[in-house]
Amino acid sequence: MNRVLVADDDPAILEATQLILEYEGYEVATVSDGNAICTLASDFPDVILLDIWLSGTNGAEIARFLKEQERTRHIPIILFSANRNIEELARKAGVEDSIMKPFDLADLLEKVHKHILKQAQV
Repeated sequence: MNRVLVADDDPAILEATQLILEYEGYEVATVSDGNAICTLASDFPDVILLDIWLSGTNGAEIARFLKEQERTRHIPIILFSANRNIEELARKAGVEDSIMKPFDLADLLEKVHKHILKQAQV
């Protein structure tokens, strides 16, 4: 089963995103603390959905940190935010994709699926 880690400090977004992804057959883990992502040691997800603003933590900085680490650089990261500059922030963070909040469910599912397929081909 493909695994997705969702990081957001809004409990409603975490719950809704988890329900949607689980309905589509994904195994989903959620975190509201961005620092928890930086301590991933094993059992890595196939894709990370990462909010830009996580209770004082900058998601773009977390993304850059993960992309610098040998053990996590291969994991596709999709940054999501209500920030109008999300595409530029994602590019600067070196991540694979971005999505603007509020997001279209079909768009979210398409992006997650696309990156999981790419991971499977590696």
